[in-house]
Parts: sequence; structure tokens; C-alpha cells
Amino acid sequence: MHIAWIGKKSPFCGNVTYSREITNALISLDRGHKVSFLHFAQEESELDKWPNLKEVSLPFIYKSQVYTIPAFNATKVLKDSLREIKPDIVHASLTLSTLDFVLPEICQELNLPLVATFHTPFAGKGAKLISGTQFLAYQLYAPFLDNYDRVIVFSQIQRELLSSMGVGEHKIAVIPNGVDTTKYCPGVSQVKAEFGAERLFVYQGRIAPEKNVESLLRAWKQSKMGVHSKLLIVGDGPLRASLEPFYGAEYGIIWLGFIANEERRIEILRGADVFILPSLVEGLSLSLLEAMACGLACIATDVGADGEVLEKGAGVVISTKTVRSQLRTILPLFQDHPELTTLLGQKATKRVLERYTLSNNITQLEELYAEMLAQRPVPLSRGA
Repeated sequence: MHIAWIGKKSPFCGNVTYSREITNALISLDRGHKVSFLHFAQEESELDKWPNLKEVSLPFIYKSQVYTIPAFNATKVLKDSLREIKPDIVHASLTLSTLDFVLPEICQELNLPLVATFHTPFAGKGAKLISGTQFLAYQLYAPFLDNYDRVIVFSQIQRELLSSMGVGEHKIAVIPNGVDTTKYCPGVSQVKAEFGAERLFVYQGRIAPEKNVESLLRAWKQSKMGVHSKLLIVGDGPLRASLEPFYGAEYGIIWLGFIANEERRIEILRGADVFILPSLVEGLSLSLLEAMACGLACIATDVGADGEVLEKGAGVVISTKTVRSQLRTILPLFQDHPELTTLLGQKATKRVLERYTLSNNITQLEELYAEMLAQRPVPLSRGA
């Protein structure tokens, strides 16, 4: 099967990781598909571990971790490229750009089946979307998502949310994020010795308002964690410059910035005891799944699908309303009781192996592709 994948390769975010991992898996020897990657052009150096496949650069004016502004000729470049590539199916990992809205019309004209993965985070079951931007994104996208042949989301909660906004239920497929458990798994690490820590806690993600990192930092500082406990902050973002001067090494907090090297990120996770994700909104955090797969005890807010991932004992789920006070209780508890974190880490790994492996994700994706092609046969002369 030949898949035209539309997405982006930078700047680093969950969408980028999703595209890299899925396309790598699709072209692997045991799957054997062909993938052409249409992405927004970039001048910066490539991230590691990208597959070797045909690429098409889509021109853009601006892009960030959140959204992309295509250049005026991007629609023509996209349409001409799809006509030339002649894929069996088009899969768009939506980048929050105007191309997302015209893509159904393009694919209909070229008679190409079209599926989208909708990444936009949300607050969670029974809660309002906390960020006005996120709420606007769902309201704006829902009518257009109904024009796609299929829409992939990460949880049943998100499916219900889109359905309530008018997207046909029969079009929404729940396929959770998956982790390559041959890479992300418990193992030996020297990270504790490197940082002089007996107990090691990790946050990995953007340093941005929706990630609520400051609540974690305040809770850590107020908990007066011992000198042998360290908190590693892995990631970068707009709030780092304003936070780092007030939460530094004197409190056992170490800022590592963005780490592009995947082996290094895995080494850090394998050496840590606890992973913390205090977000106000999420989709289904790949960072959380990676930490679980590596055997960390995980603490996350009940937003997006993260609470669903950790339910029934696979981790600790906390409320967004009282993150700081809850962490002030939990952090010392996890520091002083290693047997508790070990047990939770084992349960986290078991949960990932049961529900969130990349292999299972790809199998479900292949089944969805096959179903779409069976329902909408594509003539050999398409796009001529």
C-alpha cells in the first residue's frame, strides 16, 4: 500500500514524534508499505531517526509547535504533488493550518481516500476545555472534520466530544498512541550517578502555560525535597526564561532543555523513578506513555486521555484544580517509599504492553486503511 503522509517534521512536538514513529513503522520490513511524506519545508537540521522515504516540501510562512501558516502557493504544491504521487490513501496528521480545511476537497477531486489524525488537546471528561484556544480549535474543526472519510482520535472521550460537535460517529476511529516497546523499556542507566541523585523525578515536555509546569516547580520547592532527590526538567518553551532563575539547582531542580537524541531521552527515563505531567490540557501524551513503558511511577492530571491511561492503578491521577497541593503530598511520599514507586512502575509498564504498543497501533491503522479502500475502490486512472 502506498500512503501519502501529510504532516510536519519540526519544531519538535507530539505531532512530529507521531509522524516519525508511524511512518518508520509503516515502511518497516514486517509491514512493507510505501510512504511519501509531504511536510512543511525546513531549514533547520533534521531530527534523529527519520525514515528514508520520498519527501515533498510544502512552503510555509510561519510554523510553531502549535500551528502552521502555509505559503500562498502551498495548496497548489500539495495538489500537484498528490496528483503526481498517485497514492492509495492520504493520511493527514493535522498541523492546525489552513491546508487542513481544503484537503478534503483536493482529495475528493483526485478520488483519494482521506484520513486525519486530530491531535488537538482537551481538558477531559466532564470538564470544559480550559484553554479558549483549544475550545475554538474544536469548534472550528468539527464541521471540516466531517468532510474527511475517517478521523482518528486517541480516546473514547475525545470521540464523544467531536460527535457532540457534529462529526459523524461512523467516521471517528479511536486508535490510541503507541510506544515502540523494543526501545522504550526498563534498562540499565547511569543517570542517577551522573546527577548525584538517590531519587530522580522527571518532567518532559514543553515549558508552556498549558503544561502547568510552574505548579510542579512550586510544589517541589515547597516540599523541601532532600538533597539526594533531583527534579529533571527536559524540554524548552516560552516560559523557561521566566521560571528557571527562580527554580534552580539550589532546590535540586536541573534544567536540561530540549534533548533531540532519543537514546539520551531513553537513558534519562530508565534512570528515573517518577514521571510527572501536570498539564491543563492534553490529547494522549506520548511522553507519558514512554515513561510508563520504561517502568516509571507516573503522576498525571486527568486531562485528555491521560487519566484513562493511568486508571485502575497504573499510576496516580490528580485534579487540575489542586495540582500544587496534591503534589506537595505525593512528592515526599514517593521520595520516602521506593517500594511504592517500583510497584507503580511495574503496573505502568504492564498497562502499556496491554493497550499502547506501537505494533498494535499500526495493526489498527492498517485495518482502517483496508476498510476505507474496500468501501471506496480507487480506479487505476485516478488523478489523471
